Amino acid sequence: MLLADPSKEMVEDYVGQGAGGYGAYLNGELAGEYVLIDTHPKTVEIVNIAVREDLQGKGIGKMLIENAVEEARRQGAHAVEIGTANSSFPQLKLYQRCGFRIVGVDPGFFIRHYEEVFYEDGIQVQDMVRLRLDLI
Repeated sequence: MLLADPSKEMVEDYVGQGAGGYGAYLNGELAGEYVLIDTHPKTVEIVNIAVREDLQGKGIGKMLIENAVEEARRQGAHAVEIGTANSSFPQLKLYQRCGFRIVGVDPGFFIRHYEEVFYEDGIQVQDMVRLRLDLI
């Protein structure tokens, strides 16, 4: 889970909310995972999605998202939300390819919630880009 979120405290927080964790296995080994939590009535959020670094770019992330959407439908959700950093371009492309639309930005989210300063491809991780997929 720390591949998707480097803060142990944040991971423990949403796992402690009774979140459901789901995994994808390849040859008996964990290849990727996601966590799904209830956030609003009839809305769930994918708060942690990660694919093992050596398996990235092989369609596992897309499969995990599709599975999360089906699980959300099974639970009766009307929408699925996901957030990622302003600098996470591969993730932003993947989520939009899976039908998610950008619905907002939480400026300074990573500055407020993380003690460390993070960079991706030379861009400071500062803002949370929020995306949503309506199921009905």
